[in-house]
Amino acid sequence: MITPLRRLMRYRLVIPILRGKDLPDYTARGVGIGVAVSLTPLVGVQMPIVAGIWSLVRLLRPNWTFSLVVALAWTWVTNVFTVPIVYYVFLQTGNLMLGRWDNLSAFEHFADRLDQILGQDVTGIMAVWVYFAAMLDEWGLPLFVGCLPWMIGGGWLSYRWSHVYIERFKAARRERQARKAARKQAALNTGPATADNGR
Repeated sequence: MITPLRRLMRYRLVIPILRGKDLPDYTARGVGIGVAVSLTPLVGVQMPIVAGIWSLVRLLRPNWTFSLVVALAWTWVTNVFTVPIVYYVFLQTGNLMLGRWDNLSAFEHFADRLDQILGQDVTGIMAVWVYFAAMLDEWGLPLFVGCLPWMIGGGWLSYRWSHVYIERFKAARRERQARKAARKQAALNTGPATADNGR
């Protein structure tokens, strides 16, 4: 199970970074924004939010645009498997930030309640609204306040990591291409000389 999941994550998240021919900043901004949006309690509308941010940036500040494809891919950091843990961390962080020490609840209780909320028989855009309203009613401000440090920190760290990663990858690729070109040139240079010596 872990190997196929790791392969899928690499294919969906890492490969788009490495295949990009744009400047590292352009791709890294996409990673940072995708991760920042993924670390909000808005699973289900994160991709439309990223598309909206991208459109707004293109309109207001086109020289600071980012890779939409990469940003959309990185919203998958939070998914159906990670949502209970991530939301629980948001809730407890929010409670700590707001000084609500008596509101710290056990994970099992939280996960059961979240399952009940997400298990409601609604579909489409209506589902997003119902889930959002139910979570706001159940956990309120702490859930949304608690996501802020994770969103800001996660977005910034992922931007820095991906920027370094892309630069190192591209530098290594340039070195490989230079070595390959040097070997090819050396083979071309020694070819005629070998032929002359044979005569």
